[in-house]
Amino acid sequence: MKKNKILEEILKEVDKHPEIMSRREALKYLTMSPLAASVLASATVGTTAASAASSNAKGKVVIVGGGLAGMSTAALIRNTASNIEVTVIEPDQYSVSYQPGQTLVAAGVWKKEDIIYKRDDFLPSGVKLIKGSVTAFDPANNKVTVDGKEDVSYDQLIVATGLMLNYGGIKGLEGVITSSGENSVVRQKIGKNGAYSIYFRDGSEDTWKGIQELVAKAKAHTGTEKLQALFSMPATAIKCGGAPMKIMYLTHAHLEKAGVANKVELTFNTNGGALFGIPEYNAAIVKQFEKRGFKWNFSHNLVEIDTEAKIATFDKFWKEKGEFDEALDEYVMVTKHDYKAIKYDFIHVTPPMKASDEVAKSPLGSEQGWVPVEKETLQHVKFKNVWSLGDVAALPMTKTGGSARKEYRVLVENMVASMEGKTTLPAKFGGYTVCPLITGLGTVMLAEFDWSKKPTPSFPLDPTQERWIWWLLKVYALKPMTMYGMLAGRA
Repeated sequence: MKKNKILEEILKEVDKHPEIMSRREALKYLTMSPLAASVLASATVGTTAASAASSNAKGKVVIVGGGLAGMSTAALIRNTASNIEVTVIEPDQYSVSYQPGQTLVAAGVWKKEDIIYKRDDFLPSGVKLIKGSVTAFDPANNKVTVDGKEDVSYDQLIVATGLMLNYGGIKGLEGVITSSGENSVVRQKIGKNGAYSIYFRDGSEDTWKGIQELVAKAKAHTGTEKLQALFSMPATAIKCGGAPMKIMYLTHAHLEKAGVANKVELTFNTNGGALFGIPEYNAAIVKQFEKRGFKWNFSHNLVEIDTEAKIATFDKFWKEKGEFDEALDEYVMVTKHDYKAIKYDFIHVTPPMKASDEVAKSPLGSEQGWVPVEKETLQHVKFKNVWSLGDVAALPMTKTGGSARKEYRVLVENMVASMEGKTTLPAKFGGYTVCPLITGLGTVMLAEFDWSKKPTPSFPLDPTQERWIWWLLKVYALKPMTMYGMLAGRA
């Protein structure tokens, strides 16, 4: 890797906005960040994968999925064991595009072009690429089928396919898509007329237009009743669990900047029973919501939307005592439902999410569709030469790029150890997750935690506070650290 490549890319980002910060100021803030310092240090050495490799393990590894998790894993394998033959199977030519940036595109901070990167530009040296889709998994015979016709065999298989955005799981919408794939069916309803979603790349660009339209509508609004902006959180696991709140904060920030925040009521409707799963961060978010005048409803799942009439229907659910079970000596709890139709002027839809059918319905899938792995080792619970990481893995609370950054190191260390014939897997994943929760134009709460459900801050600062320095990290540093650090297997 070129010396200081990550630092150079960070400074290029800074140069785009000299009115905000100079290069000298950027360097000062980077030296304050232990995370940035460690990543920059790893990128200052110009070693090749072959010379850096330390393991003599041999074999054929196939990685299904060439996104952030898959490509980073391929790079790290090459850095670790140059005798391992690595093949990545990925159909999307823009699979490594920077998905966390979609929130900033939706906020008007970045352009869509700022987050698009070509897959082939980030293919690690010595890695073979098959430009296709896996249509069948046959773990009993150690092979996968590409595009229904080509069989590819392996000694070790890594499943890093990501997940699917199931907009069709909401009545009134259609389509099951990926973040960067073909999306015309979804955009028939989402991306116009007040209904938006940042979870696919084109949708994030549409959302910025929608926020501007809401601001204009609020400026022209003279009625006594406030305009209604709704934000949803579905009943499934989702990638970047903080994103639905981020876009609400950013919508409010633009309304506030325009002087019309008092004309719009923003309501967060979540399927869950709390705003955030970690108590300390949840308490901080409640205070932030109260300060901004946000409303919120628990146990509210978006089940239907009429984009023409601008009405969203939420399933408000709760449990009540049913009949008494004499055998168990307790009451049967019955789920009750009240379907609430709410008129909106603006709605952000977070779709239900799932694994692809090819994964979910294969021998590698689970009842919920995700790939079941031992949560600490990332090894498949049934097939010991199969591994999984990223959004498709059945792991709690970890569908984020920050989690993948920890996972891929654990997976490679354990897989290589297994290929070397070791009976004990040496590395353990602790469930680390990071959510740079954008709370405004210029503030971020850096929520870090793990399976202990306690804050695990990397910095000697109160992690529940909104800070400008984390905004700088989010806007300037994280993308270069990801694209030129993690995707090189170095961060």
